[in-house]
Amino acid sequence: MANVVATRSIQSLLLCPGNGSLEDRVGKLRPSRFGSKVLARSDRRSPKTVSRSARITARRTTHAEPKVVPVSPEDVLQGVRHLSDTSVGMWSTPMVRRKTKIVCTIGPSTNTREMIWKLAEAGMNVARMNMSHGDHASHQKVIDLVKEYNAQSKDNVIAIMLDTKGPEVRSGDLPQPLMLTSGQEFTFTICRGVGTADCVSVNYDDFVNDVEVGDMLLVDGGMMSLRVKSKTEDSVKCEVIDGGELKSRRHLNVRGKSATLPSITDKDWDDIKFGVENKVDFYAVSFVKDAQVVHDLKNYLKSCDADIHVIVKIESADSIPNLHSIITAADGAMVARGDLGAELPIEEVPLLQEEIIRMCRSMGKAVIVATNMLESMIVHPMPTRAEVSDIAIAVREGADAVMLSGETAHGKFPLKAVKVMHTVSLRTEATIAAGEMPSNLGQAFKNHMSEMFAYHATMMSNTLGISTVVFTRTGFMAILLSHYRPSGTIFAFTNEKRIHQRLALYQGVCPIYMEFSDDAEQTFANALAVLQKQGMVKEGEEVALVQSGRKPIWRFQSTHNIQVRKV
Repeated sequence: MANVVATRSIQSLLLCPGNGSLEDRVGKLRPSRFGSKVLARSDRRSPKTVSRSARITARRTTHAEPKVVPVSPEDVLQGVRHLSDTSVGMWSTPMVRRKTKIVCTIGPSTNTREMIWKLAEAGMNVARMNMSHGDHASHQKVIDLVKEYNAQSKDNVIAIMLDTKGPEVRSGDLPQPLMLTSGQEFTFTICRGVGTADCVSVNYDDFVNDVEVGDMLLVDGGMMSLRVKSKTEDSVKCEVIDGGELKSRRHLNVRGKSATLPSITDKDWDDIKFGVENKVDFYAVSFVKDAQVVHDLKNYLKSCDADIHVIVKIESADSIPNLHSIITAADGAMVARGDLGAELPIEEVPLLQEEIIRMCRSMGKAVIVATNMLESMIVHPMPTRAEVSDIAIAVREGADAVMLSGETAHGKFPLKAVKVMHTVSLRTEATIAAGEMPSNLGQAFKNHMSEMFAYHATMMSNTLGISTVVFTRTGFMAILLSHYRPSGTIFAFTNEKRIHQRLALYQGVCPIYMEFSDDAEQTFANALAVLQKQGMVKEGEEVALVQSGRKPIWRFQSTHNIQVRKV
């Protein structure tokens, strides 16, 4: 899998003789605080580590001589080899790994064994099943393929997310698409089976009661818009404001309102049971309006003894006043910008995205940014510049993951879309200064001593420029470290398959399955050997080893420690 940044501009700047000395050329590439983390001089002395507490062990060893690491294996490797001797030590280990995760929706373009494998190698971390499309048989096939990939992959794992359909309001069937023009009158009716040139059915019996004269109806998130002029007991008469082609079963929204339907429908409960049977990792629950929906689902999962995390999709107007309680009840949130932008003024969406990400990070919850991220790549091989900026903004705001929907489900260029998302995320991450974290993050974990140790492990990682190794049976400590955003990778070793898959969603976490020994030192040695064998760390490199969390492994409940060890 690609884990390094490849840019032509870096190649030309480094290799062009007319751009000044090598150090001057490298200096032009340095983002803020870059020199202290990546471009460490070979003669720079390592800082000494001082033990601040008897409970924290920090055994600092002589720093290994940095080795040359290329900017890009394809573009720059040969050029770096021909640079002068001053290049030695300019690029320090370890190799850069992408931290922001990628969620891919699986559909007709990608539901084969070959494409699942290719998506995983291109950068997919989570496979999403959209229950609005397909049937249980088609989704079962995808789940089995993902599990097959996980069983044979040595250094990668894919989590499985099931996304419920939710209470969607849709138009009925039409014999053929209708072309609606501005100023035209058009009627929606709750009578079933109507599909004429000027009237079509809707699948929601309370549709007439939910809308008022003057309301704006949006078709497919705003591709067309109609204003309500009048209504009867069973029909709503509208004037077309923005025309277009109306096809069968189109999604309908009322600007500023949510349908008075339950967030989890009968179909959703059937799909949830299907997910329990297949032991999926996450449910993404559509149109969550209040925290009670999350509590009801979690109670059901508990009764089934199902260890599945709940991701709430923030996409309805009714969810915004209850945002804090909804996210508090859930395990994470998804900023579902499609319906959110249809039910609320579109200019509010970027502000809400930023607020939801901030809130999730302050509570220590996962957050995914979704919808239209590379929409143009459904039909085009290159993204728009605005789409590239959209990904970069989500990464800089601190999202755990970014999501592809139609781009990978039915698009023409699914692999290219994943590679674009990978490259843009990786490049953006290289410009983010280490140590930026919400000031009130600790409030989410104030009852746990582990919070303090996660903080200090992060500071150690950022100061020494090293990765972190943690051992977990529940995933708690790895997730906690993830929300502090250390500069190095979090290598999370676990002996639980479910935790191994689940951790694939969290920013900066590289989950690794390994059986634990009864002897702590033997397990530590085995873990470092695995990292070295798989090329994740190099001999002589140092890592911070953290022992903390809710459930102690090889330690007393009251004992926590951090060590620095050389591979």
